[in-house]
Amino acid sequence: MKQRILSILVDNTAGVLGRIAGMFSRRGYNIDSLTVGVTADPRYSRMTVVCSGDDDVLEQITKQLNKLVDVRDIKILEPDASVIRELILVKVRVSQANRQNVTSIAEIFRAKVVDVSVDSMVLELTGSKSKLEAFLQLLADGNEILELARTGVSGLSRGSDYVLVL
Repeated sequence: MKQRILSILVDNTAGVLGRIAGMFSRRGYNIDSLTVGVTADPRYSRMTVVCSGDDDVLEQITKQLNKLVDVRDIKILEPDASVIRELILVKVRVSQANRQNVTSIAEIFRAKVVDVSVDSMVLELTGSKSKLEAFLQLLADGNEILELARTGVSGLSRGSDYVLVL
């Protein structure tokens, strides 16, 4: 099973997210990750959708999305031709004895310590999925992760080839 990351430019109107999610639901496709935000032009939003399936399913998803009225443009974000990032926030239980260890792990991955209390720390890290997974694996070794929040994938293609002309 392959994964595909789609950058979808849509009209910034009420119900767009529901119509796109409904298309996935009606056809039995799964959304692995979904991130939505307004663009520099407030008339449009960018949706970054990570979906998986075989080649036929992934092609069908792209074709079905292109049929939706709200969809203005779809780009497939290829890993070697795109900048793809995800953000995580991790709350870790810390004692006085292991606080420096957690801080050292954060420094190695260039994570930020965004909150500290007597018995926990909240760390913020942005990067590729593999970087985040390596960070979590190292952090979980000997530490208790209390909470974890992930934003989902966001991405843009490299270069200046993404021009919308209406």
